[in-house]
Parts: sequence; C-alpha cells; structure tokens
Amino acid sequence: MISKILFAGFGGQGILMMGQALAHAAMKENLHVTYLPAYGAEVRGGTANCTVSVGDEEIASPIASTPDYLVVMNAPAFERFQNALRKGGSCLLNTSLIHDRSRRRDIKTYEVAASEMAETLGDVRAANMVMLGAFVKVAGLVRPETLLGIIEGIFRKKASVLELNREAFRKGYEAVA
Repeated sequence: MISKILFAGFGGQGILMMGQALAHAAMKENLHVTYLPAYGAEVRGGTANCTVSVGDEEIASPIASTPDYLVVMNAPAFERFQNALRKGGSCLLNTSLIHDRSRRRDIKTYEVAASEMAETLGDVRAANMVMLGAFVKVAGLVRPETLLGIIEGIFRKKASVLELNREAFRKGYEAVA
C-alpha cells in the first residue's frame, strides 16, 4: 500500500525538513519512498510544500493530486490544499496559525497547537517537529524511534537544538490520540 503525504506552509517553517526527515526514516525502514519539494523564489515567507510517498511497493509517480495526509502549518496552505485531500484522509492543522476549520465531513481532522507548543519549549521554530511527531502518531507509517534517529543525525552537532527538537517531536506525538 502507498500513502501520499503533503506538507505545506510558509518557507522558513521547516516544511521541506519535515518531508526529508520522513523520507529518510521510511528508507531506513526499507520502504519505497519519493520526495518532491516545491517552493517559491523567496527564502523565507513564501510558500513551501512537499509531497512524500511511502509504501511497501514501487511508487510510479511522486505527484499526489489527492494526498492521504495533509499536514498544514499556516492558513494560506490550509485554504489552498484542504479540498485536495482524498475522502477518508487525515488533515493535521497547526491551530496556532490556522483559525478556520474544514467543513468537510469526509476527512479526519487533528488539531495541534504546534507553534504554541514549540514556543513553550523555548523556540517557535520547533513547531515543525511538533507537527512531525503528531503526524508520525496519526499515520503510523514509520516508528517514532526511527524518525527520532533521523532528527538526531540532522542536529547531532548542536546538542541544545537536538534536545529541543527531540522534545518538540515527543510533545507532538503525545498531543494526538
């Protein structure tokens, strides 16, 4: 089975890092993976999104016109992509920055105050790790310890940042049922 995930938000929110971390964790678990980033010309503040496809069989296309999961970090991304989510799909919202809710009744919505949770840990920039933790719990595509290992590899040279991101991931993982 193949699952398609769309991560979306502003540039600078760590959108592409979420996708890369998931893709690396899935590869580490011997799954088939594709990763397709998309971003505006701006370094920060523009739009950014990426699609990750994960499965136990070969993936024919990295494009996800109807993703199974949507992880959105801001309101413009939510407005742009909410209707693309397939029926029965799951939407994870950063409710710190998204105040509207989907009117769709054919999807499951998870509300995570990721930016606020990251801020209580000392750095709002860790909101992406909060959302990634929540996503890993909801989707169950990779083991949390595998993804934490990837995070450790990314931040291994910055001990304080590593601990912040580990804790943010755990908070997100615990935030959803």
